[in-house]
Amino acid sequence: MTEPSQGVLDGVRVLDFTTTLAGPYATRLMADLGADVIKVETERGDHARTRPPLRDGSSTYFGHMNHGKRSVVLDLKSPNDRQLALKLASHADVVVENWRPGVAASLGVGYGDLVAHQPRIVYCSISGYGQCGPGASRPAYAPLVHAASGFDLANMALQGTEKPQTTGIFIADIVAGMAAFGAIQAALFRRERTGKGDFIDVALMDAMLNLMVFEIQDAQTKAGARAVYPPLKARDGFIVIVPATQEHYRRLSIAAGHPEWLTDVRFDTLRARDENWTLMMNLIEKWTSLLPGTQVEALLLEAGVPCALYRTVAEALADPQILSRRSLTAVSDGAGEFVVPRAPFQFASEIPPETLRRVPALGEHTAEVAARMPKR
Repeated sequence: MTEPSQGVLDGVRVLDFTTTLAGPYATRLMADLGADVIKVETERGDHARTRPPLRDGSSTYFGHMNHGKRSVVLDLKSPNDRQLALKLASHADVVVENWRPGVAASLGVGYGDLVAHQPRIVYCSISGYGQCGPGASRPAYAPLVHAASGFDLANMALQGTEKPQTTGIFIADIVAGMAAFGAIQAALFRRERTGKGDFIDVALMDAMLNLMVFEIQDAQTKAGARAVYPPLKARDGFIVIVPATQEHYRRLSIAAGHPEWLTDVRFDTLRARDENWTLMMNLIEKWTSLLPGTQVEALLLEAGVPCALYRTVAEALADPQILSRRSLTAVSDGAGEFVVPRAPFQFASEIPPETLRRVPALGEHTAEVAARMPKR
């Protein structure tokens, strides 16, 4: 058994047909807020269960996205299991799936199938390019969407490299998962007012386009190059400095011991700095490269200049600010405890639960969930 749910989504039941990342992240946020999330898996399980890091056969990658849920194994090609899925849907508030467009309907669990059993259902489909249109059936892994959206070439132009950088962090999945989570909450709120459910179509492509505010507008207006904030060498690492305003630049010049920068006509106005941005950053780097990064950061923060050291993920997890906000929490699986980030928001009215959230074993709750379904 999972621990009793706590949070603003108490009493909300979610039927989760999703796998891997975008969908599981959306439903994991709902579980974090107390929703009862029933994760439907095949006998082989979500293939994220086999993704490293692995500890004694348990994937913390999978656990990161699926703790606090209940796992039910169903073969949707089996008439009996499909009937159980429909019965589960008839008692659910939300259904989420991230198959290719058309797959859910072919399995008998599409929106049209489920709304007949639960007219108030909020049904969310997550896909790469949306549920309709000439490109809807294209393969839709995050690296493909990053490339197709223009994101990678825009980033290449900013970095000044000869080819796009290798994709390692699947931005499209997480941003789409957040979009799905937010849209589901809006649909639930609307249902409270009108009594009507809804169908939500979330596309990874749309999520990526929403990230590129300047780039989308520049593609239409050809506004030209913009100032970017490069990593600057310190004696023992790198730091990023963001002198976004005239006051920031004034304080930076004084803190760096270069008051002459304030009267240099190449940098004395915002427009002049924009025109000589690379030269200015090179001068700043000559100063930062002589000092340890921690000293540069301390000097500039004391002076009121926005900056940050480049840290490893492990260093970020140990940051006193992260620890003081309690941004991390322990969860457990068959191999023991590990740490995951809490949802990226906090409610003043909610006390975060201290009880460990468990990662469900494959099919752990199949019998329990089936037994609790009303006989009708």
